[in-house]
Amino acid sequence: MSDKPVIEERENGPLVVKGLRSMVDAEGNQIEVKPVVALCRCGQSANKPFCDGSHEAAGFESRGGAPSGKDVVLSYEGEAVSVTYNPMICSHAAECGRLAGHVFDPAQKPWIQPDKGSVEEIEAVIAACPSGALALKREDGGRDHRLAERADITIEKNGPYWVQDAVPPVEPKGEGMTERKYVLCRCGMSGNKPYCDGSHGDKGWRDD
Repeated sequence: MSDKPVIEERENGPLVVKGLRSMVDAEGNQIEVKPVVALCRCGQSANKPFCDGSHEAAGFESRGGAPSGKDVVLSYEGEAVSVTYNPMICSHAAECGRLAGHVFDPAQKPWIQPDKGSVEEIEAVIAACPSGALALKREDGGRDHRLAERADITIEKNGPYWVQDAVPPVEPKGEGMTERKYVLCRCGMSGNKPYCDGSHGDKGWRDD
């Protein structure tokens, strides 16, 4: 049996987390957890992040829709370090722009230019990226995902669940996605459920 938290999905219902050790809100406040918790993923609960049964009235479905981004790994080469990016699994948390906007800038082409930053800056961005959409490119062509120091689950304001070192509810759905860290949809609108595809931002979902 895994010593990591295990996340299961209920068909057309909540995410059930067993063995959860820590969960924090967007301000970093600890949320009291129990050995088994049911987390809302329809976006309608009045008791977020916990499920209150609203998924039934909302007609929530566990699957459906099309991902907002393409499932492809793009490579951005640098002299000292190279970065890969998969748009389908990006949750648009914008940690990359916050930490190294001179390297990760949608207004420039290409939008990732590794040589504009130090290796340390880029490594910090890779660790901070909650979805694993960004990774370091290894010499063998593989992807190197770094982890930040975070709770098992971090709740993004008006966004998804950031998960680290927990067994996912289904096999990773996206080229290069890892079980080490991923983001789970909380708004109910992702086209890549149970994983987030950034639809909460595109559709203006709010958790209040």
